[in-house]
Amino acid sequence: MKRVVMPVGILVVSIMVAVVLVRNPTRIEEAAPEVVPISVRVAEVQTEPVQLTVESQGKAQASRQASVSSNVQGPVAWVSPSLEAGAYVKAGEPLLRLDSSDFETAVARSEANYQQAVAEAGFADADFERIKELAESRLASESELQNAQRAATISAARLADAEAALKQTQLDAERSVLRAPFNAIVASRDVELGQFVNRAQSVALLFDADSVDVRVPLAIRQLGYLDVPIGYRGEFDSDLAPRVELIGNYGGKRYSWQGTLLRTEATIDPNSNTVQAIIRIQQPSADSEDSIPMPIGLFVDAKIEGRHVDNLISLPRSVVRNNSQVLVVDAENKMYYREVDIFRLEQDRVLISGGLIAGERICISPIQAVVDGMSVQPVLEVI
Repeated sequence: MKRVVMPVGILVVSIMVAVVLVRNPTRIEEAAPEVVPISVRVAEVQTEPVQLTVESQGKAQASRQASVSSNVQGPVAWVSPSLEAGAYVKAGEPLLRLDSSDFETAVARSEANYQQAVAEAGFADADFERIKELAESRLASESELQNAQRAATISAARLADAEAALKQTQLDAERSVLRAPFNAIVASRDVELGQFVNRAQSVALLFDADSVDVRVPLAIRQLGYLDVPIGYRGEFDSDLAPRVELIGNYGGKRYSWQGTLLRTEATIDPNSNTVQAIIRIQQPSADSEDSIPMPIGLFVDAKIEGRHVDNLISLPRSVVRNNSQVLVVDAENKMYYREVDIFRLEQDRVLISGGLIAGERICISPIQAVVDGMSVQPVLEVI
């Protein structure tokens, strides 16, 4: 009996419990999931005047160069020890001297001819005055007077010719010594001692030692950032020329030079769509301890001072998203995309001219997934 009753009783009790559970289920109240806002770094934007700069690169070259040539001919009798490639010569310093024997002989002969012409001219003038007085007293004929006048005129012409010839031979003698036209660096020497030099033959190539030019390419859009008149012809006036800082590495050290933007070329390079700008640097004096003369051929970075622009917002470049948007955090700590007017993109910052109001908060954190209107926990930073 027990073997039958106990299983049946257990089964009945289980059925009753199941019926009670089915008829009275446990109800769990619904609750919204707790959302924890992510922390983002924000910065308050402020408008400010900005000094623009234009950057480029170029190579130093001589501001002027001269191919020194001889105005006379003759063998080289002396060469200056300074006339070597890379040497420095001062303005007016002798570079070489031609053999002066022929020039001295020519000067002596010209002087003799000049003295003879002076004597003949003096005699002809005196004879003309004598005949003129006789003609006034009716003691000389008209033909004698005319002959005397013609002789005096011819003698005066011969005197002028002799004087010009003497000056020319003296000038040739002076030109037998070739001098540096300006303070210069010797680029090359083309003659040797004893070599015969012809007229107009080049003897040396000189580079200006007092100033150096740097040609740098500027994109067309970069011209709008400079405070210079577009299309200006010739060199800029001193009050218009922007200042330029040039930086280069030489001998394992980093040096800086100050210059000015001299001019921009009138043509546009069709291959690169750029305009060449010429920067002039005045070389420091030999006793300067702050800098060294810029070597010709040195590759340098140029930072050109641009114009001032008011009411711009300067932010890190990383805040720009989708080319022209930023993330704005409103007063309720919700974040939204905002279209802005980008004035200029630089290497480390972006300059914004419109689309933001001073005092608004901009997200500067590198967030990948963003949903418009998402809640954030802003952390204010100063940039």
